[in-house]
Amino acid sequence: MYIYERQDWPRFRWNQKKIAGRLVAVRHRQGRLLGKMETLGFRVRAEAILQTLTLDVLKSSEIEGEILDREQVRSSIARRLGIDTGRLVTANRNVEGVVEMILDATQNYDQPLTMERLFTWHASLFPAGYSGLRRIKVGALRDDAKGPMQVVSGPAGHERVHFEAPAAGLLKKEMKAFLDWFNGDDGSDLLLRAGIAHLWFVTVHPFEDGNGRIARAIADMALARSEQSGQRFYSLSAQIRQERNAYYKGLENAQKKTLGITMHLEWFLDCLSRAFDDLENTLTDVFRKTRFWQSCTDLPFNDRQRLILNKLLDGFEGKLTSSKWAKLAKCSQDTALRDIQNLIERGILEKDIAGGRSTSYHLIEKRG
Repeated sequence: MYIYERQDWPRFRWNQKKIAGRLVAVRHRQGRLLGKMETLGFRVRAEAILQTLTLDVLKSSEIEGEILDREQVRSSIARRLGIDTGRLVTANRNVEGVVEMILDATQNYDQPLTMERLFTWHASLFPAGYSGLRRIKVGALRDDAKGPMQVVSGPAGHERVHFEAPAAGLLKKEMKAFLDWFNGDDGSDLLLRAGIAHLWFVTVHPFEDGNGRIARAIADMALARSEQSGQRFYSLSAQIRQERNAYYKGLENAQKKTLGITMHLEWFLDCLSRAFDDLENTLTDVFRKTRFWQSCTDLPFNDRQRLILNKLLDGFEGKLTSSKWAKLAKCSQDTALRDIQNLIERGILEKDIAGGRSTSYHLIEKRG
C-alpha cells in the first residue's frame, strides 16, 4: 500500500520532539549563514549567488541523468540577473527552460503556486515536447493513456517497480489539495514544509516526466519563503546529487509506509545541513576569484584573456593549451599564442613542467 492509498492521506504527521534538536540546529545555521552573507560586498554576493544557482540547475538535471553545459547555464543565469561576467555564451532551449523554472521559483517565491505556473514550468523543461526520444504530454496533467505512471529500474522484462503514482483521474483533486496546503499556513515550520512539499509532490507525480526537478524547485521555493529572500547561497539539489542513492531509497521507503514521516524529515534536515557545509567551498572559490582580480586591478586585459582567466578561476577541466584557448575564445591559433605569451610575460600564466605533445599552461594566482 502506498501512502496516498491510506485513509488518512494526506495528513502527514511527525514526532516533533524527535526532530526538534535537528530543526533548531539547522535554523541556527541558516540564520548565521544569511547573516554572514549580508556582511559581504555586493560583487562577492552576486558571484556566490551565480555559482549557487548554476550548481542548482546543473545538479537537479544531473540527478535525472541529464547533463547540461555549465557555461550555457551560467551565462543564462547571469544575463537574467544582470550580473556582469564578461562574454556570455548562447544557451540552448533546454538550458533556458530549466533556468527559467529555477529563477521563477526562487526569485518569485512570494507569489502563489498555481497549476498554471506549474504547467509553465513543465513546458519550459520540455520545449520541444520530447523527453529524450519519447514524445510526452507537455504543460498538462498526465492521462495514463500508456498505462499507470510507474517509477521503475532494471532491464526490460526484469523491471522493478519502485513506485506507482495515483491514477490520472485523481490528479485534479490531489493537486488542489496540495496547492491549497502549499499556499496556506498550517502553522508548521517553513523548513519542514519544504521537506513535506517535496515528498507530497513527487508522490502525486502529476506529470508524465520532470516531476523530480519540479519537486526540487518547489522545495527551493519553500526554502526561499523560509528566508524571505530570493538570494540563494546553498544548493539543496547539489547535495541531493551527492546522496542520490540514499535520496531515492528514502523516497521509496517514505512512499510505502504510513503518513508518519519523521524519518523523511530527519533526512531532509540533515541533507540541508550538509548543503550549508558546501557554502564554505563556494565562498572559498568566490574569495579566490575576487582576490585574483583585485590583484590585477591596474593590468589591462583583452576580452579573450578575461574570458579564459575566468574559466580557469571557475575550475577549468583538463589542461589549458593554445588550441583550447583558440576554440574557447573563437580566435586563430596565432592570436591564442600571442594572448598566452602576453600573460606569461606578466607573470599570470606559466608553462606546465610536464611535457607532452601539446604545451599546456596554468594560472599563477600568487604573484609578487
